[in-house]
Amino acid sequence: MNASPPATLLSRHALGLDRPPVRIVHLGLGNFHRSHQAWYTELAIDRAEWGIAGFAVRGAGLADRLAAQDGLFTLIERGPETDEVSVIGSLVEAGPGDASRVAELLASPATAIVTLTITEAGYRLDERTPLALSRLVMGLEARRLARGGPLAVVSCDNLPANGAATRAAVLGLATALDRSLAGWVDEYVSFVSTSVDRITPHLTDAELANLRTASGREDAAPVVAEPFSDWVLEGDFPAGRPQWETAGAHFVDDVEPFERRKLWLLNGAHTIFAASGPGRGHETVAAAFADPYCSELVIGFWDEAARHLTDAALDIRGYLQQLRQRFANPRIAHRLTDIADQAPTKVRVRLLPVLRAERAAGRTGDATLKALADAPELLAILKEESR
Repeated sequence: MNASPPATLLSRHALGLDRPPVRIVHLGLGNFHRSHQAWYTELAIDRAEWGIAGFAVRGAGLADRLAAQDGLFTLIERGPETDEVSVIGSLVEAGPGDASRVAELLASPATAIVTLTITEAGYRLDERTPLALSRLVMGLEARRLARGGPLAVVSCDNLPANGAATRAAVLGLATALDRSLAGWVDEYVSFVSTSVDRITPHLTDAELANLRTASGREDAAPVVAEPFSDWVLEGDFPAGRPQWETAGAHFVDDVEPFERRKLWLLNGAHTIFAASGPGRGHETVAAAFADPYCSELVIGFWDEAARHLTDAALDIRGYLQQLRQRFANPRIAHRLTDIADQAPTKVRVRLLPVLRAERAAGRTGDATLKALADAPELLAILKEESR
């Protein structure tokens, strides 16, 4: 007699999970979105009202695997010693970024929010306009023509004033397409700024294979993240939003101080580790942080950055203590090669502002410069653009 096949994540009914209606469209479907925005939506008290349709920007592999599982996936929160495993059901549709489907969903009055994780480079407008922004603008045109009403666009990428950056990019494309569309966007679309934080490492094929049954069920698209998470938002949601605050999100009048804290102290440290660690034989953040040479570079940079993070609400002392604990987690394989991707762009937004602030205050910024001494090409960017 043949053994029965393993249980799968293909049935919401078998797991007792409802299918929330699509009210959020996400562009940039990947691991971070699934460990962060999808996780917050899953934990929100009104999660039954808010389903997410996620669309990939690069390739269809992940979207295809998720679609085969009805959007379900396992999230493994990996602490220093133990794991906490849960199944996330807020993603109810996954696709490869088909323009017609994105436009159809954005035209619907039921859709209230568009979230983005398209990386820092995805907001540049040049001869290679990012596909995600093109999809977004065409979707907004479909909503305008359908009289779908207002909505919020929420950037969840690591760049300063991400809401303003998204607004500028969208209005630039909309103006080139149709000035009346640009006017409609200006009147009906809210651009929300955020600070997002949760280390979500890329998994190798071998790691994925080892995690396929972490929940006791077959899963072709598990995701691993650290236990810590943070989400700070500023802006209006004219068509409504999930009660993300019940899952731990924070809504503030001014997100900029929180953006700077995260971009400089967390992401800046990551860039320094990626510059100094590989030459000393380190592959992960945890390994680099355990090396006194690398950690002292980061601590020196932190000292300079902290001088310009003075808002008491930021709790810099407590935040840095959390970072030390997070960086030391040996079970989060946050690879330095992944962090090094798009390094010049990251240096400009993560370290250059600190150097400029130090020099404006009459100091040299030597600790910030020293932090990239092992990466001459990045150090040159700091020196050139800080003049």
